Amino acid sequence: MSIAEHACLKYSGRIGRSDMGRKLDEQAVRLAVVAHIRHRETNYDELLGGGWERSDARHAVAGLIDEVLSRWQPEGS
Repeated sequence: MSIAEHACLKYSGRIGRSDMGRKLDEQAVRLAVVAHIRHRETNYDELLGGGWERSDARHAVAGLIDEVLSRWQPEGS
């Protein structure tokens, strides 16, 4: 199942609970992908577990998220 599909499932605990998610709104899908990257491709959760504030941890991993998004971007996009 793709990240977007999972994020938009009604009971996934993600954006699927919103009208945006059910319509697979581009911004909603982007937010779901960024959240996936944050939790799966960075040390964000470790930072939170270490007592970091959520905003500080998000700022700390923002560059890594951008790198992953760039790698995942289709050629010519």
